[in-house]
Amino acid sequence: MNSTTVTNPTHSAPAPAHPGGESDLQIAGDILAVQHLLQPAREHPATVAEFAGLARSIAEDRSSWEHLVRYDATTRWYHRLRTGPGYEVWLLSWVPGQGSGPHGHGASSGVLTVLDGELTEHTARGPLRLGAGAQRVFAPGYDHEVVNDTLDGAVSLHVYFPGLTEMPMRTCSPAHSESVPA
Repeated sequence: MNSTTVTNPTHSAPAPAHPGGESDLQIAGDILAVQHLLQPAREHPATVAEFAGLARSIAEDRSSWEHLVRYDATTRWYHRLRTGPGYEVWLLSWVPGQGSGPHGHGASSGVLTVLDGELTEHTARGPLRLGAGAQRVFAPGYDHEVVNDTLDGAVSLHVYFPGLTEMPMRTCSPAHSESVPA
């Protein structure tokens, strides 16, 4: 099995590899694998690194979101936390067993940050467990399914830019997909 490593001048450890040998950067642009790209949040983010910084700053400010979280056993609970020029921020909760279903994000890019608990991201390359503090960055055309495979609740934060206008649901066959409004 081939293994790919990604290094930068300030950190020489290899990026985490997935079963297929690709690094997180090659799969979904995991911003945390390239420490020099991490930037503090600006009032109006414009780059992927700034959106990741916005998500981290919101995650660190528990008092701004923790009191809003609700758990619903019948459907995924979500709350639009914030909007800005060209983006929106959503707070989601996940009871054990809840999942998003396989989907894409239309023309939107995004940042997924796990705030509490653990979620599993399923892609064509296999599952990836994401604990509290984990962050995933993705571009348009990235398909995945997010599931709470644990026995405890989980909370996640999602930043979409531009704001999410569609969420194409996928079936087992990539040739057949269905678009549903976000």
